[in-house]
Amino acid sequence: MSLTFCNVHFTQQPEKVVYVSNSLLKMLKLSGKKSIYLRLGKISVSATIKPIKKSGKHLYLPAGIRNSIRVPKAGSIMLLNNNDEVHIGPLIGVLSDSAVRSVTHPFGNRTGFIKQLLREGNKRAYIFAFTPRDINWQQETILAYFLSETGGWTRKTVPLPDVIYNRLPSRRAETGAAVNSLRERFIRKKIPFFNWSFFNKSDVYALLENEPESYRYVPESFNGPSPDKMKEMLEKHHFVYYKPTAGSLGKGIYRLIYHPKKGYFARYRRSGSNVLLRFSSFNSMMRMLHARHGRSLRNYVVQQGIRLIEIDSCPIDFRFHMHKNGKNEWVVVGIGAKKAGKGSVTTHLKNGGQLLTPEQALSRTFGSRASDVLHNAKQVAIKLAEAIERNYPHLLGELGFDIGIDQDERVWMFEANSKPGRSIFKHPSLRSEGRSSLTHIFEHCLYLSKFRRRDEQ
Repeated sequence: MSLTFCNVHFTQQPEKVVYVSNSLLKMLKLSGKKSIYLRLGKISVSATIKPIKKSGKHLYLPAGIRNSIRVPKAGSIMLLNNNDEVHIGPLIGVLSDSAVRSVTHPFGNRTGFIKQLLREGNKRAYIFAFTPRDINWQQETILAYFLSETGGWTRKTVPLPDVIYNRLPSRRAETGAAVNSLRERFIRKKIPFFNWSFFNKSDVYALLENEPESYRYVPESFNGPSPDKMKEMLEKHHFVYYKPTAGSLGKGIYRLIYHPKKGYFARYRRSGSNVLLRFSSFNSMMRMLHARHGRSLRNYVVQQGIRLIEIDSCPIDFRFHMHKNGKNEWVVVGIGAKKAGKGSVTTHLKNGGQLLTPEQALSRTFGSRASDVLHNAKQVAIKLAEAIERNYPHLLGELGFDIGIDQDERVWMFEANSKPGRSIFKHPSLRSEGRSSLTHIFEHCLYLSKFRRRDEQ
């Protein structure tokens, strides 16, 4: 197997003859060959090859072959030779969608992020975006969105790709029968499809249950707790978080507190404001929760409350943005510290939270110990990612951890997100980490598509 960059040129000749410069033939170990299979994505075609005397590495594709395998554009691209099949590419697909879309924003408010990702990969791959509606399963093609030279969109039909990065935007968008079928069809065609679906909170706890070295970083948690279990947790920990297993952005979360002398308290967010209610008994607090949520409480999880480090009496937690790199290893790419708003249940920015760098947050609490505490938290995050991946049946390439650190420097993992948001990269000090995140996504696509040099394997 050999891999090299080359310049692909288009010609108008009708015959299926591919002209290859001598140095490229030598690099691909094709000297003396009369014919090859040429492949893009999941389509291949046989072609006669002829050498030409031209310096550099050049490949000339006639119209017939170009149209047969649907090569989207000329220019610099990689070639991978594997047993006399020359693979052009890689062809990378980014799957997304939006309920609200337009010609200029076909992926809604994720369009900007998708454009950034396509710009990152454009010089080294054929990278495009698409929605589930753009797939033609009969012809095994996709009507793809490519970036034009002016930064707009151009549509081209391409084969099914070498690898797919899943950024479907919501649980609702990916839970229908059609999307489930789509994912399974890609897997049957042996197309790596990473970031399979959103996690539920209970899924993450189950994935770590048999990993004692990692499970010790998870606060005590119970899915669908009975009232007796709720009361037991409150008496044991004095405060707990009660949250929907499929929730996001802090919606529907309660901080429940038990004070032996003062009673029970529930703190939550309603209509954009923070609410604090006091109850004389446990049963009266539970009646309020049932009145607000009814049967949906069966899909809640209760979690041990942790006394986190604070700034100005406001708790601090951290978002760790994890990626697989080009060598298939987990690395911490970005960390944002989130300071809760006054009276808020969570540190979410939409609920009045403030974004800080981890150094800013930790130095105010731990002083000269801050760098050691941060290093330890990074090692824990990598350990957690590796443990989740070992027990997860599908490919992962990206994770977001909500991590807390208590006054004793102990690290806690509250939630894991398989499609983490990117709000931490809006902080001026984290913009370079945001660019690094894009690079890691692309590098992992190269790894999964096997377009990696031997010294990078």
